[in-house]
Amino acid sequence: MSIRLHVLGAARVVTGSSYLFEANGRRILVDCGMFQGSKTLKALNYRTFPFRPADLHAVLLTHAHIDHAGLLPKLTKAGYRGPIHATRSTVDLCSIMLPDSGHIQEMEVEQLNRRKSRRGEPKVEPIYTAADAVACLDQFRSVTYGKWLPLGDGIRARWWNAGHILGSASIELEFAAADAAAAPVRVLMSGDLGPDAKLFHPDPNGPVDLDLIVCEATYGDRDRPATSVSGRRAVLAAEVNAAAKRGGPLLIPCFAVERTQEILADLLAAMEQGEVPEAPIFVDSPLAIKATEIFQAHAGELEDNGGLERLANAPQVRFTESADQSRSLERLRGFHIIIAASGMCDAGRIRHHLKNHLWRPSTTVLMVGYQAEGTLGRIILDGARTVQIHGDAVKVQATVRMIDAYSGHADRGEVLDWLAARKPVRSGVVLVHAEERALAAFAPTVGETIVAPDQVMVPHLDDTIEITAGQARILPAPARRIEPERVAGPDWHNDSAAFVLDLRAALDKAADDRARGVILRRLKRALAGED
Repeated sequence: MSIRLHVLGAARVVTGSSYLFEANGRRILVDCGMFQGSKTLKALNYRTFPFRPADLHAVLLTHAHIDHAGLLPKLTKAGYRGPIHATRSTVDLCSIMLPDSGHIQEMEVEQLNRRKSRRGEPKVEPIYTAADAVACLDQFRSVTYGKWLPLGDGIRARWWNAGHILGSASIELEFAAADAAAAPVRVLMSGDLGPDAKLFHPDPNGPVDLDLIVCEATYGDRDRPATSVSGRRAVLAAEVNAAAKRGGPLLIPCFAVERTQEILADLLAAMEQGEVPEAPIFVDSPLAIKATEIFQAHAGELEDNGGLERLANAPQVRFTESADQSRSLERLRGFHIIIAASGMCDAGRIRHHLKNHLWRPSTTVLMVGYQAEGTLGRIILDGARTVQIHGDAVKVQATVRMIDAYSGHADRGEVLDWLAARKPVRSGVVLVHAEERALAAFAPTVGETIVAPDQVMVPHLDDTIEITAGQARILPAPARRIEPERVAGPDWHNDSAAFVLDLRAALDKAADDRARGVILRRLKRALAGED
């Protein structure tokens, strides 16, 4: 029996998770995530799927994050009519996250089309609308951790707690052999694995004795210092105190689901203990408000609810739901805290706050999660002195800080421990959901401690893994949607934006109009191909 696993996302990047199994005459998709990062990578979200959605028999979802679930409405819009299986908590989170994603796309496309109209360029359509997302929700079916779900033709699946966010899971798939006497082939999709000592969740678990593991390696190149809930809060408190001394706002770009609730719980605890000064905390995200309500509804499932019941009622916390309320925050002065999505500054209200405050030396921007290559968050974190937001150049004079204590992903040692607990692994480990640097550091270690070195596979986008009992190998894609060298990192759009900003800076610094003219004439000659 041969099983084919097509790697359609999160290959040498950390977004766009999507994997298509073909076995026993059935096609099963695990995750259908949205690509985030450079414009070149995000353009894949608009292209047709590399398979016929109507031919799928089932979709299995690891968790609700948009880079794993964000293209599900597009999938159903394109003709998929089957079930989408996920844990009950994931179903509830998707019921708010997917319509919110559709709404954001509608709003951003509307703004983009206004700019295109002024330039005389053709308009574009959103990938899907909020209405498309609502329609997709009818196809969701809830599953229970640890209970086998039959998928037909000798295939079944079960979900294991991954400790990443509410409802997150690793998914085990079992494929029966044609020979009834032969053992089935067992594959485990790690999904996103949570770290040790994470608020709300137990450590991730999973089955043992597998043929293949497809494993995330987001932090495969680093080991975080051992931490605890109190230690993490102390790190946050130090940053808050430093921001308060600067006298301006503290902007926290934050994922609306779970990260916001963790940060909010620790901020309130620190204020109550006198570890940081009392200050208003604005949660500027309608999605985060709804997500907090879902967390409260599922509090019984959490290992440590972190005082969830206080989040919506604390006097320091102010939820800003409407766009007008969000815009009114611009008028505030002095120290205050704004938590807004998105976590990588790629969309949402945080971009407006950055545009309004990045140029102020009194502002602090605190990154609390992974910033993928090509995103605005990564560009700011890497030290850009000027960035482009909504078409405008914005000087970066704010203090930019990063703390890793709130990461939702296990680090190198934690993933290795999780893999070791799954042994034996007969056919190999496929590493995904990571950038090149992390993969280059992690693959040799997996080859030393978990499986043989030649059993560690690092596929490119659109490659296929052929799986048989006791063996797996990569089949390079005959055709690719995007060349491997263009998948990760900044693209020409990033270079173009940086060049425009550099040109403006050079013109501003020039001694006089004559010097500016010289710069422009040299540039025109270069564009014309003249020496």
